Amino acid sequence: MASSSSGIVIGLTVAALGTIGYLGYQASANVPLEFDRPKAAASLAALASKAPRDTHDPTALPSNSGTGERVVYSLDDDRVWLVAADGTVRRTFRVVPSTVDPLPGNYTVSSRSGRITGSDGVPVEHVVRFATVDGVTIGFSAAVDPSAPAPATGARTGGIRQSRPDGDAMWRFATVGQRVVVIR
Repeated sequence: MASSSSGIVIGLTVAALGTIGYLGYQASANVPLEFDRPKAAASLAALASKAPRDTHDPTALPSNSGTGERVVYSLDDDRVWLVAADGTVRRTFRVVPSTVDPLPGNYTVSSRSGRITGSDGVPVEHVVRFATVDGVTIGFSAAVDPSAPAPATGARTGGIRQSRPDGDAMWRFATVGQRVVVIR
């Protein structure tokens, strides 16, 4: 009796999986054109394109970098803008990028630490974390000793370094939940 019951269960399971597979195929075969993959790829390319810059003032906030209160980080310019809710720039400054970059897009500050040792072994303060890439945590920080050596070539680090005064400003501005916009 147990042998025939298990045969029935196996048969029903195979039939259910076959039905699910058939329905999945039907759903993928009838996807509307507006959801087609080439359009999705095109929108990803647009997201990764470089935000327009002011040719007369390279420190000006790039257009198309979002609206409202936010931190804007430019990968290509190694620059950060702290932007108030009304769109005015409170502060802008250069940074030393990490060896691992986040993808362009919108993030939020997920955690902060007052003072720790960075992934490169350098004591840092005012750490503001907002992304993780392949197991490497990405965030802004300031070296406690600004003369600390750069990370060894090939080291995978996520610390975007800023000066101590800029780190103080970032710490006051970028609390947990603050939006961070990464652009090219």
